[in-house]
Amino acid sequence: MEASEMEGRTFMQAISEKYSPENFPCRRGPGMGVVVVPSGPQGSPMKDRLNLPSILVLNGSGISHAGEEGEIAAFCAHVVELDLSHNKLQDWDEIRKIVSNIPNLAFLNLSSNKLNDAVLDPGCAKAFSGIRRFVLNNTQVSWDTVHTFTQEMPELEELFLCLNEYTTVTPAAMPCPTLRLLHITDNSLHEWNEVRKFGSMFPALDTLVMANNNLSSIHDSGEILQRLFPNLRSINLHNSGLKQWEDIEKLNFLPKLEEVRLQGIPLLQPYTSMERRSLMIAQLPSVTNLNGSVVTDGEREDAERFFIRYHLDYSEEELPHRYHCLVTKYGKLAPLAEIDLRPRCHAKVEVRYEDKVEQVSIRLDQTVAELKKQLKTVVQLPTSKMRLYYIDKGTAFGPDELKYSALALHSYSIQDGDEILVVPKKK
Repeated sequence: MEASEMEGRTFMQAISEKYSPENFPCRRGPGMGVVVVPSGPQGSPMKDRLNLPSILVLNGSGISHAGEEGEIAAFCAHVVELDLSHNKLQDWDEIRKIVSNIPNLAFLNLSSNKLNDAVLDPGCAKAFSGIRRFVLNNTQVSWDTVHTFTQEMPELEELFLCLNEYTTVTPAAMPCPTLRLLHITDNSLHEWNEVRKFGSMFPALDTLVMANNNLSSIHDSGEILQRLFPNLRSINLHNSGLKQWEDIEKLNFLPKLEEVRLQGIPLLQPYTSMERRSLMIAQLPSVTNLNGSVVTDGEREDAERFFIRYHLDYSEEELPHRYHCLVTKYGKLAPLAEIDLRPRCHAKVEVRYEDKVEQVSIRLDQTVAELKKQLKTVVQLPTSKMRLYYIDKGTAFGPDELKYSALALHSYSIQDGDEILVVPKKK
């Protein structure tokens, strides 16, 4: 073994250690992954069989080199997904030796390998041509490397470039017509002039996930946005730096947009959570899913009506364009009546005692015992000689004796116009 190979383990050493039958005795037998007999030369270090699943997870395994290519081909012909994240891979040619011997590989994760200084030539990139989902998070790969790959990967559908410290985007010489999802969160793409380049680079883009980039605004006109992203169905701008409703309105020019994620932006900080969702739904008429939750027809109508009422006190110059659209749809709505749901403090009742009736204002937060004290001067009876009955004028029920001295009067739902009947206790 060369000295450089001693710095880490080979791909095949990691496979042998993780997936050997000694480590997974229960995996032997039909239906438990794929049992492969190596066709390598005599004297192969793996003399026993390996139970290899079609999805290989070898993250954090200290891999720096490929190892024997013949053994990779013999053991991994059936593998379709490979996770090599958090290893010690620094050379694209070593990665090529692994990938080129896994003919059915569709998913490759190389996250957190130090690949920023690795040089990639187009011939090497051709070995990756069958991969459809490619993860290069926290690798600091250059845009030149990304473009070399996209030009040699005719089936690429999903590309992950998070945590790569990008501040700019270098345009590609040729577009990648197959890419549908670009996941590029946790970079530093603050300027829309950089983000807009993705439109020409990836014309079939369906989903753009760029949370935590602090994007400051969306500068293009509606006509240009429509042309740049004709197929964009979903966009994630969580924790961006958007500060104006005009930026939100511009999203309406994306002709196929249905799903938006927009939490943690400065624009929404002054609003309550209900106001945020309602105002956002009203501003985005074509969006059917906001922040991961489906927007129902009923919720949309409520949000749009709320939007009109929210802007009733705005001057004509301040009114957003969407306000006029919604007034055309619903008309100018009156403010909702304010209903005071606090418990009432007083009620005017008729106090009846023998043949006398008197109008009395009573406090509803007082107890039955305290009411008796209040009525003592009205009916000229000591409290110990009083029995009180409540008659609800709005129902056919009653009278209801106020038996419990410590019970507050509001428990009886006494209203104006109801009656309190005072009966002297019999000796």
